[in-house]
Amino acid sequence: MPSLMPTEITATITWLGAVPHRDAPQIVTDRLTEMALGYGGFAGDCHSGLTRPSCSRVTAQHCKGTEIANVRQLSIASAEEMAAIAADLGLDALDPQWLGASLVVQGIADFSHVPPSSRLQAGDGTTLVIDMQNGPCQFPAMTMAAAGVAEAAAKRFKPAAEGRRGVTAWVERPGRLRLGDTLRLHVPGQRAWRGAAAGS
Repeated sequence: MPSLMPTEITATITWLGAVPHRDAPQIVTDRLTEMALGYGGFAGDCHSGLTRPSCSRVTAQHCKGTEIANVRQLSIASAEEMAAIAADLGLDALDPQWLGASLVVQGIADFSHVPPSSRLQAGDGTTLVIDMQNGPCQFPAMTMAAAGVAEAAAKRFKPAAEGRRGVTAWVERPGRLRLGDTLRLHVPGQRAWRGAAAGS
């Protein structure tokens, strides 16, 4: 039996971008029309690489700075969730550049809660593995304020984005993504975990 089940759910890529460095307190993101992906992600992005130093998100497992496998090569956001965040902040829209997004996709409901280990696969076979939900941080708020967004709205970004900041992902099968490409969702073929409810 296959471990991953293809679904009829698809998404369209509406944005591609890369963060070239982390030298500034604000996020700097370059717009792209296409993205060549290797096993380490997109070579022009500061998050690329087969390994990375562990960060504050995984200090319960690894001391900060420990070299670990890089499953945060890409940051994928949802157009629908970004629109909902913008509405809560009283903004017309959120610019993906403020978020340091690698991709923005449209068409998958409740995208930030897609099961970990799901795949997004393009027609040519290029495949991304969803690692887990991307928790919001303070850098988008600083970037928004620097871009002229009202300080009060920028400061509300983090709580407004909770549970809808998108997901992180890594490259399982290299290839090239382009604006307008369709990605099909493949999900793990297993039932939901019951261990916590059972007191395990």
